[in-house]
Amino acid sequence: MLLGGTVAGEFHSPEVWEKLLVRSRFRAVTAPFSMHTPRKETEAYRAACERHGVVIAEIGVWKNIFDPDPAAAAEARAYAEGQLALADELGIPCCVNIAGTAGAAGWDAADPSNFTDETYEKIVLSVREIIDRVAPRRAFYCLEPMPWMIPDSPDIYLQLIRDVDRPQFAAHMDFVNMINCPRRSLAPVKFVEECIAKLGPMIKSTHIKDSRMHPTRLTTILEECSPGEGTLDFAEILRILDEGLPADAPVLLEHMTTFEEYEKAYDYLAEIAGKNGISI
Repeated sequence: MLLGGTVAGEFHSPEVWEKLLVRSRFRAVTAPFSMHTPRKETEAYRAACERHGVVIAEIGVWKNIFDPDPAAAAEARAYAEGQLALADELGIPCCVNIAGTAGAAGWDAADPSNFTDETYEKIVLSVREIIDRVAPRRAFYCLEPMPWMIPDSPDIYLQLIRDVDRPQFAAHMDFVNMINCPRRSLAPVKFVEECIAKLGPMIKSTHIKDSRMHPTRLTTILEECSPGEGTLDFAEILRILDEGLPADAPVLLEHMTTFEEYEKAYDYLAEIAGKNGISI
C-alpha cells in the first residue's frame, strides 16, 4: 500500500507545499487543488508530486447535490462534474463525494430522509447523470461511506454499484465511518475483513483512522480518532489491507488539523507496519 494523507500546514504556494510534502514522507496524497485553481498552479503541484514519486490518489467534491436550496444543489452538481472531469484529465483515479442529503441541518447531516427508498433512487440517478455527463475514461466517481447516509455497509455499497451500473462508478473505503454500531465496534477486524473481501477489487482509495466506543455510557457513543488513540488493532488491519488491496493502493490519513498530528499518526502506523513486514 501507499500510506499517505492530506498535507497539512501553512502554505500559500506549491513551493512551500512541496517542502511539507517531503517532510511528511507520504507516498499518496489528496489533491491540494480543485477545478477553480489556476492551471499553472495545479501543474506545479503535480510536478512536485512527480519529482518525489508521490501519487495524487483522490480529489474531493464534498458538496451536497441534494441541498434543499435548488441553487446550491445545482452548484454542487456542477462542481461534482467539474471535479470528475479534472480528475479524468489529470489521471487522478478517485473523485469522491458523499451521497447527499435533503436534510436542512447541513451538507452531511443525519436526516430521516437519508434512508428512504426515494432517496436511494435519487442517489442512483444522480451518480449515473454525473458520470454520463462527464464520460470519464480514467477517473472513477465514488461515494464515501457515512455512518448515517448510504452507503453505510459493504452490502449496500455492492448493491449500489450494481444499481448504478456504470463502469466508472467504484468504491471509496472508509471502514471507520461504517463502524456505526456496537456490533461492528466490538468486532472491527472481522468487519474490515468483510469490507475488503466484498469491495476490494472496486476500491480506488481508502481512508485510515481509529475508532473508539464508550462502553460504560448509555446510549452508545462512537467516535473516530487518530490512529493509536482508539481501540482498532492496526497490526491486523494493515495486514488485511496489505493482503486484500493492490501493492500501489493509496491508504490515506484524514481529519487531523496540524502537520504534527499527521506526522504522529504516520509514525504510529509506519512502526506497526515495519514490525509486521508490511510495505508502506
